Amino acid sequence: MIRPGNPMSGVPAHGQPRPEAEEAPRLPSAAERARTLVENNASAVMTVPGLVTGPADDMTPLRRSVCPTGDVFLLFPDESPVVRVVLAADGEEIEAVLEITDVAPVAVPHRIRGRAWVAGWLTAVPGGTPQAGTTLVRLETGEISLDDLWGAALVEPDEFADAAADPLACCETELLQHLAAAHGPDVGLLCGLVGRSGLPCGDADPSAVAAVPLALDRFGLRVRFTGDDGVFDARFDFPEPVEDRDGLRRSMLVLFEAARDS
Repeated sequence: MIRPGNPMSGVPAHGQPRPEAEEAPRLPSAAERARTLVENNASAVMTVPGLVTGPADDMTPLRRSVCPTGDVFLLFPDESPVVRVVLAADGEEIEAVLEITDVAPVAVPHRIRGRAWVAGWLTAVPGGTPQAGTTLVRLETGEISLDDLWGAALVEPDEFADAAADPLACCETELLQHLAAAHGPDVGLLCGLVGRSGLPCGDADPSAVAAVPLALDRFGLRVRFTGDDGVFDARFDFPEPVEDRDGLRRSMLVLFEAARDS
C-alpha cells in the first residue's frame, strides 16, 4: 500500500514532511524507533546541566548499548568531561541527557530524519574499562522523547526496555546507498504508484521528479520526491514485515514490479 506524505507547505518547524493521518500506516512503535536511534548509526552527544565544556571537549560516546533493563551503557575516553564529572561525584547520580541525531545517509533535502533525547542519571560502572584509556558509564533512563519522520512521541522507560531495534537498522545505510546508486531508475518509477494529482510521473522528461530512498524499516520504504511543486515523502508498505536481506529483496521486487506495471 502506498501512503503519500504531506507537501512541504505543511512542513513542521524542524523541516520534515509528515505522512498523512487519514489511514494509520503500519509503523514501528515509538519505543522501537527510539531503541533503533540509540543503538545504531545515528550520532550522539551527552549534555550534563551545569557542566561547562570547551569546543574540543569530547562529549560523544565511543560506543553505546542498551541493557535488558533499558539503561544505556556509554563508553567515553578517560579525558572526556563526562568521565571527570562522574568520577568526581563519587557514586552520586549526575543528571544528564543523551541527544541522538539521525541524518539520512543519502543526499536529500532536509537530511535530518529525526532526533531522540534520553534523560536520566549517570553513574560510573565499577570495573568498566573495556579498553585502555576509556571509562564505561551507565545512563539510567528516566525520560525518552523523539521527533522523527513519523511525528513526536514520549516513550516510557519500561516500553523502551521491552522494545527492540529494527532488524534492518544495522545495514540501513548500506541498503539505502545501494538503492540510490544501483536502482535509481526503479526507485523513480515508484512515483507512478503515489496517485498524487498533478504529479508529472511518467512524463516524457524522466527528471521531472527526483526520487531518493530516504528511510527503510521492516514495514516499508520511504522515498523523498522533489519536483516543481516542492518536496514530499511517500511511504511504500511491504507486503509483509521483513526480517533480513532476503526478505527485503523479495519485497523490493514486488514494489518495483508494481511500479513498472502502473
